Amino acid sequence: MKTPIAAALAVLCGLSLGVAHADATLDKIQQRHQISVGVMLTGAPFGTINPQTREQEGYNVELAKELGKRLGVATETVSVLAPNRVQFLQQGKVDVLIANMQYTDERAQILDYVPTPYEQVGGAAIIRKGAGIKGWADLKGKPVCVSQGSNFIEPLQQQYGAQIKAFRSQSESLLSLRGNGCVAAVHVSPTMHGLLDNAEWADYEIPLPTDLIPSDSVIWVRKGEHDTQARIDDIVRDWHRSGWLIELGNRTGMHPSAALLALHEKYKDAAPLQAAAQ
Repeated sequence: MKTPIAAALAVLCGLSLGVAHADATLDKIQQRHQISVGVMLTGAPFGTINPQTREQEGYNVELAKELGKRLGVATETVSVLAPNRVQFLQQGKVDVLIANMQYTDERAQILDYVPTPYEQVGGAAIIRKGAGIKGWADLKGKPVCVSQGSNFIEPLQQQYGAQIKAFRSQSESLLSLRGNGCVAAVHVSPTMHGLLDNAEWADYEIPLPTDLIPSDSVIWVRKGEHDTQARIDDIVRDWHRSGWLIELGNRTGMHPSAALLALHEKYKDAAPLQAAAQ
């Protein structure tokens, strides 16, 4: 039987090993010459699979590829969903997450994140035309479809009194909306606005004039991965400096937000990141 002191030492050693393992991620990326990035392939502009080539493409995929390029390694993109993306990261199935996962205090308690955001995104409600929904408050007492683990759930429930129907994926949520399982589906704004360009969604609209809780889009890492966190933060700042994120957004249909333009102004006069050229 362990004495209390021995037990305490064992716990401390375990914690130390955990931190050492976490901080070793950047070394492991360099050793295997590859970074594994969890991405969402739930719709344009963030991520889709090209029906002809079967290749993954979209805004998040391009971010992942550029991150690997800046680190001087190959990139493996791994498809994740809202309910499993945190587990994929915690279990080491991916090295980082670029997966439509905006910053919240709750998420920051279980994961670490790159401090400099790469965008800012809010939620939009897509609703069948003629439903009479003109403001977020009109959703009170009505069923609203979302993805499991969405950061939109709390404000929809607590601020607006909506009845939440959470689905494993965005596609399942939208299918429920089309089957009249809810009056609105709330997901990231760029994807919802993109749907309206499709003839299949001609009977739907986004009538609410403002997005729900615009929040910083950040890259997530495991707790204690301070080396990885710092290295990627330098890269994200250099993306802002060069204007690459603005160019990427325009190219992929991810219209740059006011927050993104402000970050470019903030960093545009910074010295170029030397590591980016290596």
